[in-house]
Amino acid sequence: MKLVFRQHAVERMFERGITVDDVADALDSGRVIEGYPADVPYPSALWLGFVRQVPLHVVAADNAHFDERIISTAYRPGPVQWIDGWTTRRKL
Repeated sequence: MKLVFRQHAVERMFERGITVDDVADALDSGRVIEGYPADVPYPSALWLGFVRQVPLHVVAADNAHFDERIISTAYRPGPVQWIDGWTTRRKL
């Protein structure tokens, strides 16, 4: 599946020091921890993967018609917002 990066994702990845390879590795090794079925134009999901043993969250949507995964953003989750191995949002 081809990865397609939205402009927002590219900007945030640059700010956060996250590479295209990091995102690809996180998706390859990761799993979906939240689904967003109401997102348009395609339902999206939050993935958790690990890159060099560091957690990485990636929000992506699949466009099966063109065999592409569209990346909306990527970030390293922090303990203020996430618990249970980076899979559960902390209730603030």
